[in-house]
Amino acid sequence: MGRLEHDGFSLACVAGITAAEAARRLKAVPADDDEVEELMEDAWADEDGSLAVVGVTDVPGGCVVFQPWAYTASNSDVIERLSVGTVCHGMYANPKSGNQGAVARDGVIEEWDTHPGGGSVSADEPAEEILAGYLYHHQAVAYCFTGASLRPADARSITDRPDRWLRLPELD
Repeated sequence: MGRLEHDGFSLACVAGITAAEAARRLKAVPADDDEVEELMEDAWADEDGSLAVVGVTDVPGGCVVFQPWAYTASNSDVIERLSVGTVCHGMYANPKSGNQGAVARDGVIEEWDTHPGGGSVSADEPAEEILAGYLYHHQAVAYCFTGASLRPADARSITDRPDRWLRLPELD
């Protein structure tokens, strides 16, 4: 799988927390290595099982929760839990309808069904949003990273080689 080549992935960029703290907030447990290996072969052989597995990686400024094959990392329950006391930018690269973004701050969804990196901003938005819309036009992942003030040194956090794989409990 390696780097992002296709849509269908999701991510949550979280400011100011570690991967270990993200796992705690999500009440996640380490995923079984054999299970992850099977998911890499065919993520949809066990749909329910595959939706519950995400990767998490520490990056300068916070951490990234990433799922190479589905929408779970950007699920509202996930980003609400991750954002308590901070901000979280989530995104699902929907292969059918394009990038679907969301922003949660302090446990509450502030924006839903946004189009990160879509480039459409209005004149009444804050100057930072107008600048980000311009700078990250068609760069949805970069838009999410910068929205959470993350400064990754490489692309590892958005590949199939995260710091660790986690199994999430049943989500809302």
